[in-house]
Amino acid sequence: MRRIKPSEEERRQLERISSEILRRVEEIAAAKGVACRGILVGSAARNTWLSGDRDIDVFIAVPEDGDLGAALEIAREIAPEHEERYAEHAYVHAQIDGFDVDLVPCYDVRDPSRIKSAVDRTPFHSRYISERIRGLEDDVLLLKQFMKGVGVYGSDLRTGGFSGYLAELLVIYYGSFLRVLEGASSWRPGTRIDLAQGADLRAPLVVIDPVDPNRNVAAALTLDRMFQFVGAARCFLSSPDISFFFPPEAHAMHPDEIRAEIERRGTEFVLLEISAPDMVDDVLYPQMRKAEAAVRGLLEREGFQVIRSDVDLVRGEDVRARLLFELSIWELPSVRRHTGPPVWEAEHASRFVRGNPSPLSGPYIDNGRLVVEIPRRYRRAVDLLSGEIQRISLGRHLSYGSRRVLSTREIIEMMDRDLAGFLTAYLN
Repeated sequence: MRRIKPSEEERRQLERISSEILRRVEEIAAAKGVACRGILVGSAARNTWLSGDRDIDVFIAVPEDGDLGAALEIAREIAPEHEERYAEHAYVHAQIDGFDVDLVPCYDVRDPSRIKSAVDRTPFHSRYISERIRGLEDDVLLLKQFMKGVGVYGSDLRTGGFSGYLAELLVIYYGSFLRVLEGASSWRPGTRIDLAQGADLRAPLVVIDPVDPNRNVAAALTLDRMFQFVGAARCFLSSPDISFFFPPEAHAMHPDEIRAEIERRGTEFVLLEISAPDMVDDVLYPQMRKAEAAVRGLLEREGFQVIRSDVDLVRGEDVRARLLFELSIWELPSVRRHTGPPVWEAEHASRFVRGNPSPLSGPYIDNGRLVVEIPRRYRRAVDLLSGEIQRISLGRHLSYGSRRVLSTREIIEMMDRDLAGFLTAYLN
């Protein structure tokens, strides 16, 4: 708790900056004649933020019939040096006195059933938690840090884990950090937690939003992340250790170590690198996962065997999506078997024979079906991807970028810090 609970100095600093931002919202709105109010939301508003986290979320709420554009103008004026980001609509992200500040326009709706955009729900979340979390704040901090330590914290589409709001609801529902772990130890796919009478929803974990009973707070949680948490909870309860909260820092392996590890595994790696647009992770990662599935499907249809695959996004002077495939079968014979229709399907059988006029062998009959043996176009997986990658649909934002395919040898030769980190995480 000493490591994760904010100090009095941290609390005073956050309170000073958030109060100043709220004062500026009121001041600028009055000067512009705009009816709106500032609302501090998120973990900073309910005393459930971890020491070292420097995030402040302020919503600028306009009346239901008001103009979000006016709220955005106020946000721009509060933080002249800012980055404009987009969720359902534009908001301002800025650095203010060392804090990451999001200034988000929203509608000041009186009832969550009348929300006009997803962010309008957030002030209701803040109010719900604030009214129920008192006395449980330390348990929330423990749960959040545990989730961070075991790699399941974050509801972004890259992580597919638990949001801070979900962690707070779990503590409220179960009553303490340890009881959350005890309860999670018996979760099964489709487990449902009702904090309100809600809709009949289907997901690995269903936690009905008490503010909006038609919404699953755990909608972003993947099955694998859910059971990564379940497994960690069981292990911790069996043998508690501080490393669950603070795992050893991972250091990227040296390229020679990575080469030795790949040789020890006796497999082949293929890396597909695609230039990507500078867009938020929640837009790019789902497309990268779809592209990963499409490439994996192509490899397996052609007879290559994929053990595992993963994706990574590199941001620097440019943005690059990396798709990594580890293969247990990466080179095949020159001949491949091509099975056709049953012989009794006369028209299809004739068409099959005409379509394969010069086979290496056949046509012959095996178990009632026509078979020919034909030359394989691509013997190596890396050649297949190099030859066919332009024909694969990789998603809206990845289909038009430049692409290159690298073999294990080329991966080692062009190793940079980002790639070494990606491979280290994959291999470990």
